[in-house]
Amino acid sequence: MLFFPSHEALASSLSAWKDGERTIGFCHEATKPRTIWLLAHGNAGQAAGRGYVLRCLAPEDSLYVLEYPGYGFREGAPSKKAMDDALLQAYTLLCSRNPGIPIGVIGESIGSGPACMLAQAKPAPVKIILFVPFDTLASVASEKMPFLPVGLMLRDAWDNRAALEHYDGPIDIFGAIDDSVIPFEHAKRLAASLPHSHFKAILGGHNDWRTSPGVMIAR
Repeated sequence: MLFFPSHEALASSLSAWKDGERTIGFCHEATKPRTIWLLAHGNAGQAAGRGYVLRCLAPEDSLYVLEYPGYGFREGAPSKKAMDDALLQAYTLLCSRNPGIPIGVIGESIGSGPACMLAQAKPAPVKIILFVPFDTLASVASEKMPFLPVGLMLRDAWDNRAALEHYDGPIDIFGAIDDSVIPFEHAKRLAASLPHSHFKAILGGHNDWRTSPGVMIAR
């Protein structure tokens, strides 16, 4: 009930990103990147369909979009552990291949869960940017299904507040005022729990940040 992957052969503005023979995501690689950004994308779809992020990206930066296990044509099945582990492995790979280049992480919607978990990596990302995130996934689920004991049923219970509690790098949080998927108050509460974060309210619904003129991905 939680994950909605697609498995299509999409035409993409991004190139395949490999860790050898295996495709682990899709990317846009600048020749001499100023900053590398690793994206944990939203729930529906797959990594190849995330070319829309390039509109928000500085031309001198690189973008890598993780393919979650069980999404696209990547083997496995999605779960909190599988997605957290895959993002950490991808981040470690980028660090090893790009010494000296700052690496930030972007979390979109449900991808804010694994993105926030990376705050505990060594070294931690230089910046974390969250689009339409939740504070805790359990609080969103309990609002959607108030008649069920969701807290007991939810296995993949990301808690972004706890994950970011000890992160001292910059955090940008964007909440969509008319978001009906993850209501605006969740992003607002997450920002309020992190005094050093920068919060911005944007117009529109859950997916409208992609075309909002005030949204930029930058250090």
